[in-house]
Amino acid sequence: MKLFYAGASPFARKVLIVAHEVGLAGKITVIPFAANPLEKEKAINQHNPAGKIPTLVTEKGEGIYDSRVICEYLDALADGRMFPQGEARWKALVLQSLCDEAMDAAILARYETFLRPEPVRWQDWIDGQVNKIEKSLDVLENSEIHHLSSTFDIGCAAAGCLLGYLDFRFAHLNWRSSRPKLAAWFEGISKRPSMSATEPKS
Repeated sequence: MKLFYAGASPFARKVLIVAHEVGLAGKITVIPFAANPLEKEKAINQHNPAGKIPTLVTEKGEGIYDSRVICEYLDALADGRMFPQGEARWKALVLQSLCDEAMDAAILARYETFLRPEPVRWQDWIDGQVNKIEKSLDVLENSEIHHLSSTFDIGCAAAGCLLGYLDFRFAHLNWRSSRPKLAAWFEGISKRPSMSATEPKS
């Protein structure tokens, strides 16, 4: 299998975390790409019309995307446990969605400040994205910390990716200052082999 991957992408990191957790990391060839909304890679477009990272190419040459679908595919391929069954499944999937949406907001804020020329940047829009992130972090601190501390499923992996991306691109937000339980959880979970092996890179 091949994975089109960007070292800074929290969504691509989530895929590799799952691959490590279910024992498939060694069977995936990682192909680094620096795709962004302004520059699409033709090699990715052959497998994913949107040209987005991450995209997985199976051994049969079939493209699988987005990160949520890739993660579930890898988990099913290895008969893994990142996607629990029964009521626990919905808890894990909703937690993944919460973190994915916050990661989307973070990436949009990053694009606005990094890719858009300074004279046309929209600060109110950036502030709106940051507000989404802050509210999501508050939910993790106040409502989800018990779940995070009791297991490691796809929702927990997504939470780790969100916090890692914020440290990487938005350190100025100082998200730990008012969220001690979440900070303690992240410090511990960062030592997990799948997390330490996939830390974001420029």
